Amino acid sequence: MPGRTHTRRFRLRRASVPAARHHAEATLQDWRLAELAAPVALVVSELATNAVVHAKGIGEFFELTLRRREGVLVVEVSDSCRWRMPEIAKPSPGADHVAGRGLLVVDAITQAWGVRPREEGKTVWAHLALRG
Repeated sequence: MPGRTHTRRFRLRRASVPAARHHAEATLQDWRLAELAAPVALVVSELATNAVVHAKGIGEFFELTLRRREGVLVVEVSDSCRWRMPEIAKPSPGADHVAGRGLLVVDAITQAWGVRPREEGKTVWAHLALRG
């Protein structure tokens, strides 16, 4: 089943974050990749939240793309915000807030992640290894 791709568009609003997460989980179930549901749900939640928080007011939608390739599952979240490229924040020790740690989580549970500009906006991508 290599080479499968699925893209869905969501409105830039907080309610879309769990909707995107559930959609990713259902897609993985259909693709018989349920063992990746938990880490992918976490990655989708973090990337979709970043899109909602940072791209709101710039566009109306973000897109979630899941792509199965040889040995890897690619998760992509694209939005219209091109001025602010995401980067890992280094929280100070003893900080009493948890905001800004999402990409640290993504970095910890994926093989690789990054961002690429698009003509209108950017795409943040993450790779997770497929087993077997």
